[in-house]
Amino acid sequence: MTGLFDGVLNHGPLGSLTDDTAWLQALLDAEAALARALADTGHITDQQAEAVAAACQADSFDPAALGRAAADGGNPVIPLVKQLTAHVHQTDPEAARHVHRGATSQDVMDTAAMLLVRRAGQVLRTELCALITDLHALADHHRTTPMPGRTLLQQALPTTFGAVAAGWAAGLTGAAERLEDVLTHHLAAQLGGAVGTLASLEPHGPIVAAAFAEHLGLPEPLLPWHTERGRIAEIAAALGRVCGAVGTTAQDIVLLAQTEVGELTEEGGSGVGGSSTMPHKRNPVASVSALAAARQAPGLVATLFAAQIQEHQRAAGAWHAEWLPLTDLMRRTGSAVSWLRVSVQRLRVHPDRMRANLDLTGGLALSERLTTDLVPELGRLEAHRRVSGACREAVEQGRDPVEVLAEHLRGLRTRERISALLDPAAYLGAAPVFTDRVTGRTGQAGPSGTGASPADAATGPTDTEEGTDER
Repeated sequence: MTGLFDGVLNHGPLGSLTDDTAWLQALLDAEAALARALADTGHITDQQAEAVAAACQADSFDPAALGRAAADGGNPVIPLVKQLTAHVHQTDPEAARHVHRGATSQDVMDTAAMLLVRRAGQVLRTELCALITDLHALADHHRTTPMPGRTLLQQALPTTFGAVAAGWAAGLTGAAERLEDVLTHHLAAQLGGAVGTLASLEPHGPIVAAAFAEHLGLPEPLLPWHTERGRIAEIAAALGRVCGAVGTTAQDIVLLAQTEVGELTEEGGSGVGGSSTMPHKRNPVASVSALAAARQAPGLVATLFAAQIQEHQRAAGAWHAEWLPLTDLMRRTGSAVSWLRVSVQRLRVHPDRMRANLDLTGGLALSERLTTDLVPELGRLEAHRRVSGACREAVEQGRDPVEVLAEHLRGLRTRERISALLDPAAYLGAAPVFTDRVTGRTGQAGPSGTGASPADAATGPTDTEEGTDER
């Protein structure tokens, strides 16, 4: 069933990978793997193990009913094991006696969480790689497109839109690499029994645990980690970092799409981004939705970090507190990435508006360049004093900065030279070089983990009309 807010906050492929059915199947996959591990170590027959595994199908159970029944025992595994045992009993009464043998509820819940994270995480990483590739193409296409750089929300020196998009891509690449590291090195099966000793399987407990992990395709931990929750914290941190990188990009797009700025627009077709009261509005709804999802991550990460503090061998409440925040964090992260992909695909870049915004200061934003040009003759302090005084006078009197600077620097620089020095398109620094480092344009390998080759990155959109661009 789709929830009222799912269209915005549960967008993309991770929704179905983290819903109740996905959780339920992961729990059942853990039970099936346990049965097979018991068969591998001679505790039950292969036939009995397969009888258990055959009953581990999510469509045979009602998640809502299990949720209601969970109230009596404090977790959904207890009623699930009861029902699973009943299902197995119908086909193999002897096998039913061995359902959940040696495990505790937390073993199954924690293992299911790891399965869920791995499955959703792999899809999330694929989505991230596709997003990064799109940003590489955008950055490469606009590697020399000048635009205002902004610090503290005010115009500063010029940069390029290519460098801005490359910065977005670099942040997402780092987040994708961290996610990959977590998926590779920080997931593990959980099988420890009541207090982490597997005493009920003595002397074969460690062998069963190893077989259990192998059947799941999860790493075998050094020892059970019931109250050592570093793995959950690592997952939370990685997902939080993804949301941070997505949120930064989405927020920039929203700001650049403001009416007064107008350097970007999202164009999703008729009816997309409309307002319920203002027909003229075309809101950047995809980036807004990405930002809405990403902004929820810090609170969820904080909850999972706080839940790390757990007592003795099994926690009273802290472990239970992880389930929904972890699920919601995966969903919000997936939604944020998915929406940002939509936003980037819809982007239309307006180079003419970028140039017009650069010209708003009349060249004042380039005063640093003029000061630097004067340093050999005047020294830094005197050059700064003269240029600053002229700029201040131009602002106070509402005059053309080039004209005022020419008066203050008569004999030092011509009006033509001052005008050339204040041209933003000629003061882009290393922005194209830094862009190329990200996109791989110079023949260097693309950033690791993105799946983008230099050829992929160099394939960008083409101008559709003078001064505008479809991307």
